Amino acid sequence: MLSPALTALERRWHEEIPLSAAMGLKIVDGKDGALTLRAPLEPNRNVHGTGFAGSLYAAAALCGWGRVALTLEAAGLDGELVIAEGTIRYRRPVTEALAIHTTLGAAERAAFCDTLRSKGRARLTLAVFVNGTEAESCARFEGVYAVKLRS
Repeated sequence: MLSPALTALERRWHEEIPLSAAMGLKIVDGKDGALTLRAPLEPNRNVHGTGFAGSLYAAAALCGWGRVALTLEAAGLDGELVIAEGTIRYRRPVTEALAIHTTLGAAERAAFCDTLRSKGRARLTLAVFVNGTEAESCARFEGVYAVKLRS
């Protein structure tokens, strides 16, 4: 069972970003600085029957965004969160359900929140992996997330 924060995040995506619902994107885990999402292949496939590049990019970008949003919430910070930059490297085809994962360590979360508190804004770069670990993933996304505290 998902925590209330994870349930609220998934609901927010599905209500405010309709693409996430159409993709069948679901949060499956969010413990210890990690965030893991799943989505079925069928609504996210291309003409070759493998994972559509746009779906992989969107899911990875949301995974990173979600990890930062959860960090802000846990720290009691209210900020405007956007993705400032994103790049993806497609390494091999995705032939099964999408599995998207990122991790943000405790020290990195603390440093990010400290910067945000002291400067009122901060940026964080996150790596997100699609269907595999860092060395073995089908795709590797790197996103730069920017946050400005609300007054």
